[in-house]
Amino acid sequence: MIHQNIQLPVHYAGKINNNNTKPYLTTYLLESREDLNKNRKRPLVLICPGGGYEYLSPREAEPIALRMNALGFQAAVLYYTVKPMEFPAAACDLAEAIYYARTHADEWHIYADQIILCGFSAGGHLCATLGCYWNSTLFAPFLPYKNADIKPNALLLSYPVITADKGFCHEGSVQNVLGKSNPSDQERDVVSLEKHVTADVPPVFMWHTFEDQAVPTENTLLFAKALREAGVPFEYHLFAKGSHGLALATDETAENRAELVVPECAVWPELFAAWYKSMQK
Repeated sequence: MIHQNIQLPVHYAGKINNNNTKPYLTTYLLESREDLNKNRKRPLVLICPGGGYEYLSPREAEPIALRMNALGFQAAVLYYTVKPMEFPAAACDLAEAIYYARTHADEWHIYADQIILCGFSAGGHLCATLGCYWNSTLFAPFLPYKNADIKPNALLLSYPVITADKGFCHEGSVQNVLGKSNPSDQERDVVSLEKHVTADVPPVFMWHTFEDQAVPTENTLLFAKALREAGVPFEYHLFAKGSHGLALATDETAENRAELVVPECAVWPELFAAWYKSMQK
């Protein structure tokens, strides 16, 4: 396995606040071998851990990457900007990561047109932000790339923050991503991603739990509705049991917390892999 830390450029430095963060990628790349298939390429799962845009959860980082490796994907974890910052600092970090991966596709033995963004909770909001905004003018003032350079090819969203509407939002994530303790309705609308779904959003695999008290189920229900209306292919699983932050929903990511082991939800990686394979036919 090729395991390395790669510091990313920060083209937007001086234009928006990012707390002097230096975003970086940690790779989990399966090596090609002469005796197997030295020219084999794989899709890349680019992982954004959750943490309310306040910290990055280690339970949603390396364990996820290793699980994706076991399912035949290359993987990398993005350590992106968290508070204090201004929007869209974290999204610029993710755009930089997509560009870096795409321009190193041969070296990483990945398909340049199979970059899957995988996000948990606030990390899901970050991935969905790229999904909704990659083909807009959002990044033009901050990054030197063409829209196609930063296009994600699929989204894998685990109990994601989606809306900033006060009735159903995770308020901490909304305030942290915008960098404001009392954002206006107009500012909230920008990060209410269900309002920005178009036919340009890539295919989505999404899962959530009915019992999630931190990020209400309405977040994914609203997004699923918007995807359906825009004609975006998606698969959505709403599990009956399970609290927020399940990660793999196994002992591997439970940190001795029994409530984070939910066998019914632990099937999500296999469900995702089967969905993704079906989307390539």
